[in-house]
Parts: sequence; C-alpha cells; structure tokens
Amino acid sequence: MPFYFNKFKSLYEFWLIHMPLQQLERLKAVNRFLTLEIDRKKELEEIVKLASEICQTSVALITLLDDQNQYVKFNVGFNHPTTSKKDAFCQYTIQEYDVFEVPDAKRDERFVHNPLVTGDPNIRFYAGAPLTTQDGHNLGSLCVIDQQPKELTDTQKQLLRVLARQVIQVLEFEFSINALKSQFVKAKQAEIKLRSFFESSVSCHLLLGRDFDILAFNKSLELFIDELYGIRIREAMDIRAYVHESHLPTFVENYQVALSGETVTSEREIVYPDKRVFWYITYEPARDEEGVILGVSCNATDITDRIQRERLLGLQNESLRKIAYIQSHELRRPVSSILGLMVLIKEEDYFHPDREELVMLERAVNELDGKISDIVSCTNER
Repeated sequence: MPFYFNKFKSLYEFWLIHMPLQQLERLKAVNRFLTLEIDRKKELEEIVKLASEICQTSVALITLLDDQNQYVKFNVGFNHPTTSKKDAFCQYTIQEYDVFEVPDAKRDERFVHNPLVTGDPNIRFYAGAPLTTQDGHNLGSLCVIDQQPKELTDTQKQLLRVLARQVIQVLEFEFSINALKSQFVKAKQAEIKLRSFFESSVSCHLLLGRDFDILAFNKSLELFIDELYGIRIREAMDIRAYVHESHLPTFVENYQVALSGETVTSEREIVYPDKRVFWYITYEPARDEEGVILGVSCNATDITDRIQRERLLGLQNESLRKIAYIQSHELRRPVSSILGLMVLIKEEDYFHPDREELVMLERAVNELDGKISDIVSCTNER
C-alpha cells in the first residue's frame, strides 16, 4: 500500500508541477501566433481551400486555441471568427498528435448537445489535424467540417496531416521573419544611438585594424585632419601618415602594446604650426564577441584648457608661497627684536610676574613667533 501511495503521490506531483508549466508554455506560443503579422496570407487561404476540396467538405478552418476561446484565422464556409473553447471540436484535436475524427456528431455523446451541432453551422462531421510547433506545442488545428456524416479515407487523412504541417511551417517561418525584423530594428536603433554619440563627441575617436588601417572614425577627427593637412581621411587609409612626426614613435609603440591586449593611456603636448595641444590619449584593444583582438580603439581628448588652468593655479600657488615666505621673514626681524628685548628685561630684573603688561607682551610675541615658524615650515615643505 505505501508503495502505490508513494507512486501515486509522485505522479500527482509530476502533473502538478509539469503539466501547468507545459500548458503555460503552450498558451505563450498561442499568444505569439495570435498577434503575428502574416504576409503569406494567400498561401494559408489556399491551404484551407485545398483541404476542403481534398476532404470534400463544405467547411475548412485554421484555428488557434487559448485557455478560453477558439480563434478562426482562415476559413472556407464558416462565419464565426471565434467560438468558446468548450464548444470547439478542436479542443480535442490539440490533445492528440494525429487526426481527430468525429464521423457523426449527433451520435457522439460528447457533441450531441453542442450548440455548434444543434444550431449554426449544424456540424455533423469533423476531422482535424493538430498544428504542432517544433518544440511540441499544439496551438490549434487544420480541420474540415461538413453538415453530413462521413469518414475520411486514409489518403485524405494523410493529406490533411501534410497540409497541417505546411500551415505550421508557414506560421513559424512568419514568426521567425518577424523576430528577425524586430531584432534588425532594435540593432539599427542601437547603431543610430551609438553613431549619434560617436559623432557628437568633441573627442577624436578612431578604430584601427591590425595593420594601422583605418576602420572607423568620428566627425571630430575628420575635421581635425582636414584642418591640419587639408585632407579628408577615409577608411582603409594608413593612420601613420596623419600622426604628427614628433609623436609617431610613441604612437606606434602604444598601438602595438594595445594589440597585445593591454590598455595604454598618456598625456602629451604636440606643437602644430599654429597651435599647441595637450592630448589625453587612450589605446584600447578592440575585441570581437569571442574576445579576439581585431584592432585598436584610439581616443584623443584635447585637455589644453585643463592643463593651462592647472599651470596657472600652480603659478598662483607658487606666488602665494613666495609672498608668504617673504612676509614671514620680514615679520621675523621685528619679532626677533622684541624677543631679544624680553630677554634683556628679564636679565636686568625688570621683569616681574605682577607686571601684567609684560606677561601679555611675552605671551603675544611667543605666539607670533610660533605662527611665523609654521608658515616657514609649510612653505619649505612645498
């Protein structure tokens, strides 16, 4: 008894966990195809028409079923765009992986009271082949219907299976095409954003191949080269022709280091015919998705203003240091004199603890001497 109980419990847990997940995945697949924009509609319409002719029925449908409704996507001789899933014959078809056939609905207790049998479209005969995706989800069916009882021959069933596979191939092809279109649009939008950033940057950006060949560059670099040499650079050109001669050896060395896989940064002043520019330059290995180095990404930012501000600030600090140093030495002389006088006063026994003015003078001159020492020490450290 415990063995059977445990076995039943295990099967129940398997159903509880896996079956709802499978159903959820099937519904996700159905929803994807329900919202699918189909370009090959004419081909699907022809398949429906062909199924009707092969099976010699007045009605043929391509249907998709979610958890509540049956959606008629293409049809011949059927006027209902949707029906309730509980009334749909196709709800039984999607539980099979072969043709599901009802020779006479009025003699089948599952359908005898079905409103689609007792009323329009007065179904008596039904046969459906499931539309099964590559990953095994039955989305709906290709089905044929008639108002007279009948049965399909083996050949008709086989052809219905073939046509059902053709339907799902068309649908999955359309889904793949739509997915590719969506990916292309997203990639294009990302490329536009990246290109916009690339082109709007005031820094000079350059992508080089493994032989100093130019692969890509931004507008800032193009304008700089044009202004400097009167030449418009193009892809595949050798960048060494446009690197300042004073910087070329360092450029080549850093480029080769980046090709080996290391990132290099440097600050360098270059003197051009009509100006001096301080550049902050980075050389980074450019890799593909698998990490293989394809070339070098060079980025140069003009930091002339920053360097000039730093130099000006340094000069100002140096001036202040000199002023403080000079002032401290100018103050030291009178302070030293006062300190000397205090020593004489004490030696001549003029100093008395009750003489408050002398005590205050001594304290003030010692404090002033201490501050001067601090200034001299600070300026010497700088």
